[in-house]
Amino acid sequence: MVDLSVDIAGLTLKNPIMPASGTFSEELAEVFDIECLGAHVTKTITRGLRDGNPTPRVCEVGSSMLNSIGIPSKGVGAFLDKVVPFYQAYETPLVVSISGNTADEFARLCSEVTVEGVAAIEVNISCPNIEEDGKAFAIRPSSTYDVMQKLRAATHLPLWAKLTPNTGETPEVARAAQEGGADALVVANTLLAMAIDIRTRRPKLGNLMGGLSGPSLKPIALRMAYQCAKSTTIPVIGCGGISTAEDVIEFLIAGATAVQVGTATFINPTAMVTVIAELERYLEREKLSSVRDLIGTLIDEEQKEGVVFMEAAP
Repeated sequence: MVDLSVDIAGLTLKNPIMPASGTFSEELAEVFDIECLGAHVTKTITRGLRDGNPTPRVCEVGSSMLNSIGIPSKGVGAFLDKVVPFYQAYETPLVVSISGNTADEFARLCSEVTVEGVAAIEVNISCPNIEEDGKAFAIRPSSTYDVMQKLRAATHLPLWAKLTPNTGETPEVARAAQEGGADALVVANTLLAMAIDIRTRRPKLGNLMGGLSGPSLKPIALRMAYQCAKSTTIPVIGCGGISTAEDVIEFLIAGATAVQVGTATFINPTAMVTVIAELERYLEREKLSSVRDLIGTLIDEEQKEGVVFMEAAP
């Protein structure tokens, strides 16, 4: 019997597969048994009502997707009254994703969602910080550290910091998140991008630019997951372009402890179910008793003659 369970900062997940925020909702419970997932991750919420960005909000770009949803939200009150009670019927841990425009607003919302039934809080510090001219908190180590300190003081629950690929300081930001109080890192959010309709010469998104997700993002997210795992001592949760068990295995080998599946669910609502089954079959074929035996097993040692990658033993 293969053991698929993993530990994320003291929170035990029955397997390392969970949805990415914004790609999962209660309606999926009508499609498959969502109890099979390692965790349930909600759509990002804000304190107050939020309409989101102008349409069109989504467009295809090759095999991937651009979105500029703008985090529409019914507010924290509606979330606590309707969404949290729904998930309390399941044993699977509930992870609440939150967003704020300022560090203080973030911290206040963090405190408000620290309620019974919530197992961890994913803090979307990839969102714009109006105190830094709209730049995401997680672009700079200093703003990452500052917001994480305030969030850490606002809750006793595990904090998962969701990082952005829109930075050139990934290891530094990861370390700042840990030093500020993050218990785990979600790596990563979407990559800022755009697309143009050549017939109309207009942007394909109503907000001009949006976030790139899907297969095109995977190599970037995989690189970031590896860097974060090497730079910190807290669990890394890989996110970006994951749609198959092979993708999951790559992230685990690179050092991730778990993964989130996003865009693939839009294409196939039962993608996560398939990934879990395929991951278990892979471990059985490889005669591995636990998925944890894969984590951080990338062979990347340097040889004295020069920087080369050692080949795995047959």
